[in-house]
Amino acid sequence: MSVETAPMEPGSTAWHAGLTRSHWRILGGSYLGWLFDGYETFALVIVLPAALATLLTAEQAGASAIYAGVAIGMTLLGWGLGGLAGGVLADYFGRKRMMMISVFLYALFSGITAFSPNFAALIVLRFLTGIALGSEWSTGIALVAESWPDRARPKGLGFLQSAFGAGAFIAAGTWAVFSIFNPLGEETWRLMFIVGALPALFVLYLRRALEESQQWLTAVRQRRWGAVEGEEFQAEDNTSRPFTLTSVFRSTEGRRRVWLATSLSFAATTGWWAGSAWLPSYTEQLATAQGAAPGVWGPRISLIYTAGAVLAYLVSGFVADAIGRRRFLLMVFSGCLASAWLTFAVPWNISVFPLVAFIYGIFTLGFAYAWMAIYPVELFMPAVRASAASCIFNGARLVAWVFPIIAGTLVINFGGIVNAVLIMSTIYALGLVVPWFLPETVGKPLPR
Repeated sequence: MSVETAPMEPGSTAWHAGLTRSHWRILGGSYLGWLFDGYETFALVIVLPAALATLLTAEQAGASAIYAGVAIGMTLLGWGLGGLAGGVLADYFGRKRMMMISVFLYALFSGITAFSPNFAALIVLRFLTGIALGSEWSTGIALVAESWPDRARPKGLGFLQSAFGAGAFIAAGTWAVFSIFNPLGEETWRLMFIVGALPALFVLYLRRALEESQQWLTAVRQRRWGAVEGEEFQAEDNTSRPFTLTSVFRSTEGRRRVWLATSLSFAATTGWWAGSAWLPSYTEQLATAQGAAPGVWGPRISLIYTAGAVLAYLVSGFVADAIGRRRFLLMVFSGCLASAWLTFAVPWNISVFPLVAFIYGIFTLGFAYAWMAIYPVELFMPAVRASAASCIFNGARLVAWVFPIIAGTLVINFGGIVNAVLIMSTIYALGLVVPWFLPETVGKPLPR
């Protein structure tokens, strides 16, 4: 019996009824892959000051903020490109195979990053690591979506998305331990990337534990290359398979869904970047103005912000099923807009600000990204599902990657951090309009 057709217990209405070991192994394998991505992404952010201190020349050190932005921006660019490529390849070669390849490659490039002799080498390796990071998400999302029963699928995808936040916590804890013992002195930052190479061993588990998606295998065997239900295209045996993104964009409805969902992804990514990038600095400003010790509150608030996101990931599937996809999207983007103003427009007492940041994390990092795991897979057929979902999720990064590089200029031009965040956060208003033009999929089976 395939994992996607496991029967539910007679008379049971529990969402997890009928889930088997195979379901949980698939979720566990995908979860660990995304957890490692979260670790790798956050590790770069927290070790950058230490890394730049050893890699930049004396002349370059005066512009360290610019070099930090370049390092983050190039990682995001690689992530966007790798995500698009990985989604397409997952539709051609399978979800399991691409997950193994992407996990191995980002572990490899992470390990090599530890030996970067200069900033140029660091940038190249971060770009390559970003490519591998991007390709892992769409494969894991597609594999879980196509393997879990319809009733449990949104919950499983929410659980999967929470792995990214868990990875960030592990990165923070690892760096805290290394900072205490400081085994390599000013070069201790390199150990963070050595730890990032450990997932290469995880490929052995993936190879043995995971089963390929039966939905994808069936679609490939039957040569069903359509993008959305109602516009299926079934090729003759002697007809070559059309390029997956061509299949998506030649379909009027497929094209419309991609553009609309990508606009929401762009709004979520831009708004998240604007707030999260400047939240630690803004927190330090608040703390300093109120006489608190410098350098303490910024990292603390970052962890609290991430904790809010993890909570949102875990409950997102339940909420989306309870109120429907369209209402969920409207709730998410109105919450993002409101929480951005709540966080940055009010000069909070520093003792109260952690609660505010927690709420801000729930919406702008939690719910704002959870819908990308739950909803896009419900809009497309198996043969193009990973390609379309990765286009939606990663397409926004092909624009957003420039923001870390020009961050300082934006703050100056907008008149300070508060104005910059509030102005850029208005992009969340897109989420109050676009959902009305997308289909409601709650309670419907995954397109097959």
